[in-house]
Amino acid sequence: MQNGYQNGKHKKVRVWCDGCYDMVHFGHANSLRQAKALGDHLIVGVHTDEEIRKHKGPPVFTEEERLKMVKGIKWVDEVVEGAPYVTTLETLDKYNCDFCVHGDDITVTADGQDTYQLVKDAKRYKEVQRTAGVSTTDLVGRMLLLTRNHFRQGQYEYSVAKEHSTTMGQDSSARSPWTGCCQFLPTTQKIIQFSDGIPPKEGDKIIYVAGAYDLFHVGHLDFLQKAREQGDYVIVGLHTDPVVNRYKGSNYPIMNLHERVLSVLACKYVSEVVIGAPYKVTLDLMNHFKVDLVIHGQTPVMNDEDGTDPYEVPKALGKFINIDSGNDMTTDKIVDRIIRNRQEFQERNQKKEKKELELLNGTVKPN
Repeated sequence: MQNGYQNGKHKKVRVWCDGCYDMVHFGHANSLRQAKALGDHLIVGVHTDEEIRKHKGPPVFTEEERLKMVKGIKWVDEVVEGAPYVTTLETLDKYNCDFCVHGDDITVTADGQDTYQLVKDAKRYKEVQRTAGVSTTDLVGRMLLLTRNHFRQGQYEYSVAKEHSTTMGQDSSARSPWTGCCQFLPTTQKIIQFSDGIPPKEGDKIIYVAGAYDLFHVGHLDFLQKAREQGDYVIVGLHTDPVVNRYKGSNYPIMNLHERVLSVLACKYVSEVVIGAPYKVTLDLMNHFKVDLVIHGQTPVMNDEDGTDPYEVPKALGKFINIDSGNDMTTDKIVDRIIRNRQEFQERNQKKEKKELELLNGTVKPN
């Protein structure tokens, strides 16, 4: 914690971060986690839809949705709407921030200006390590692959994806057999960093929810907030990739199990995660975690492989309820947004990838 003293008293260090925060994922959360560790109070500025479209391309989520997602990240203390795309000293001073924090990737405006040059020149800029293996551009690319027939699930398709990964010189174990996309490789250290590691207290009412939580979004966030209102300690059971694929089909899940674990752990309403939870909520599971109430939302529930209701045990015990979060967003609807505007998002990705490649090769440098 980098703090100091002013007039003999502890001075709280206020940290500024800003960005698009479109399709908030664990990479964003990890950056904010690192930023919060550099101070006491983390303020996050979120750009408008208009600014993003001007400098980067069309956002997937609306400003309202992006604001809600950032507010749901457990390391964020305060959120500012309509933050300017270029970070200025005036912005830092307005919110009484000591410095700005950003990842070690380069962000430029439409005309090639480094968006952090002003605060860099004033020595009020700190860098944190960018999370390799995930980005909004990457996730959009994964969703665009959903419509390609040769990426549909099947032994032949899996072989094609695996062969492609080998050709590209990448570890095929890091790629989804359903999308063929290069994905994040987790470590136990990263999971520990995201986890609070706090067990339930004596007398806590323990809530259990389960699902895919693929492309963690505002629908998930609102549901988990409602679930948390029903108790004190929320445990999220995350299904494995093959189980999700069984009940979702196509190329789902878009994010692998470990990516989904980190995305859910970053949510401030979540206390603990069961990695690879069984599809059926069993008596053993409920007893092991001392579950008081099992909750499901409004999404349809497919029967287990043996044809039984996966929630039959908590229902029989009188420990099951359905709740309505009031938000009908689903992962399918996000994919639909991408597919409906396929060409626009393809052009966005191609433009961004070209710019990143040029910067990486040193052929183009920001002003």
